[in-house]
Amino acid sequence: MWARLFLIQNSEVGIQRKRFLRGKQMNYESLRQEAYEANMKIPENNLALYTWGNVSAFDKDKCVFAIKPSGVPYPDLTVESMVIVDIEGNKVEGSMNPSSDTPTHAVLYKEFVVNGGAKIGGIIHTHSSYAVSWAQAVRSVPLFGTTHADHIQKAIPCTPYLSKEAVEKDYEKETGLLIVKHFKELGLNPSEINMVLCGGHGPFAWGETAAKSVYNGTVMEEICKMALNTLALNPNANELPSYIVDKHYLRKHGPNAYYGQK
Repeated sequence: MWARLFLIQNSEVGIQRKRFLRGKQMNYESLRQEAYEANMKIPENNLALYTWGNVSAFDKDKCVFAIKPSGVPYPDLTVESMVIVDIEGNKVEGSMNPSSDTPTHAVLYKEFVVNGGAKIGGIIHTHSSYAVSWAQAVRSVPLFGTTHADHIQKAIPCTPYLSKEAVEKDYEKETGLLIVKHFKELGLNPSEINMVLCGGHGPFAWGETAAKSVYNGTVMEEICKMALNTLALNPNANELPSYIVDKHYLRKHGPNAYYGQK
C-alpha cells in the first residue's frame, strides 16, 4: 500500500514538474519570439548593416533574457535561434553562441532593473551611422529641438572611452559598467534617460519591451541626425529653452500627459 502511494505521489510530482518545465519552455518561446521580432526591426529601420546590431528581451521574474546569436545575418535568424541567457551572462538555452555584446546587456539588466528597479524589458545596441558619428566624436547630443524633448529632457549622454585596463580585463562587461557609472556620476535615471552613446563605440537604448527599445533606438538615430544637421547649418545653435523642453516632455509623459488617445 505504501509503495503504491509512494508511486502515485511521485507520479504526481513528475507530472507537476513536467507541467512546470513545459510552462517554462513556453515562456522562453514567448521571450524568443519577442527578441526575434525586435531584431528583425533593425534592418527594417535601417539601424545596421550585415550583423551590426542586436536586441535582447528580458524576463524580470526569471532573470533571463533572449538575445540575437553572434554573427548571424538578419535574414538567417529564426525564433529558435534566439539564445536564452541568465543575468550573469551565462547561456541557459540555445544551440548557438549569444551576441558578443551579451555581457553589456547582462550588466544593464542587473544594475538598472534588478538592483535599481527601472522598468526595462528590452535593450538595443547598433552601429547606426549618425549615433556612431556622435559616439566617435565622444560628444553628448545637445537638446536642440522638440523632437528630442518629446522623448527625453536632457542631452543624450556620451561616456568617455574605456580605459586600456578595462578593455583588456573584460571589454563587453566593462562597457556595461561604464554606462552604469556614467549615469550615476551625472545623476541620470535610466527610467527617464533611455539612451546613451559609448565613446568611440556606438549607441545603446532600452525600453519597457524589446519593441520599445527598438523604437527608442530609432528615435535616437533620428535625433542624432537632426542635431548634426543643426550644427552644420548653425555651429552656434542654442539648446531649446527649458520651458519648451518641459512642455513637450510632460505632455507625453507623467500623470498629466495628454498626448495620444486615452
